Amino acid sequence: MSVVRRLARLATVTVIAGTVGGAAVLAAQAVAARTRTYAKPDMRLAMRSSIGAAGKPPLRLVLLGDATALGVGVDRVADTVGGQLAALLAEGSAGRRVELSSVAVAGSRSSDLATQVARALVGPKPDVALMLVGTNDVMHLGRAVDAAEHLGAACRRLRDAGIPVVVGTCPDFGALRAFAPPLRQLLGLRSRRMARQQAAAASAGGAVVVDLAARTGAVFRADAGTLCHDGFHPSADGYRVWAHALLPAVEEATAVRGAA
Repeated sequence: MSVVRRLARLATVTVIAGTVGGAAVLAAQAVAARTRTYAKPDMRLAMRSSIGAAGKPPLRLVLLGDATALGVGVDRVADTVGGQLAALLAEGSAGRRVELSSVAVAGSRSSDLATQVARALVGPKPDVALMLVGTNDVMHLGRAVDAAEHLGAACRRLRDAGIPVVVGTCPDFGALRAFAPPLRQLLGLRSRRMARQQAAAASAGGAVVVDLAARTGAVFRADAGTLCHDGFHPSADGYRVWAHALLPAVEEATAVRGAA
């Protein structure tokens, strides 16, 4: 997986290690992470799909972001976070049909959101946009403040177009079993810093923010089944946990859209 190649840099910048021996441990863990087999993107997950009964005007939900927004780790659209969220929305809207689409791209960072926003604005206007991003910003050791600025700008562009936005902040890296301690703890610290910066920027950009680490981190830490075989991407159960955490915010955003 290309995004982990830079993890070896952690051995030289970390203050957690404190000793040459500790740095060597981190370097070895980075090499082990780089040689793991990770789930691959399935382009079938990017296909448009409809969920729920026809008859009423559809609710158009578009996803933007990285592999988690696309649904890497599962084989069916119904098992992705978008698919499960769409099903929950359809069930809770008296049978309203949900038109689900995704412009997310695996491997994306926050700096890639501008292109995705442009794609999301082509064609029928979405009723609500959901952004899940930040994982690759953490893995590439990018500055959290820079990533947050790109996220905030994307939120503002969508809001200026009249589209409500929900942002799920960076998940809890301390729950990822793809990395052994102390590398897992170090990445966990970076992910929490990223989430704080994202929350501030997204809120300033007019988005509704969901702290995924705070809402779901404990579940992912306790249950290995929330991650797919690679210990990095969520499984169907993990995406289901996220969907339930995101549902109230998406319902709030759609209610605002409906009132407008």
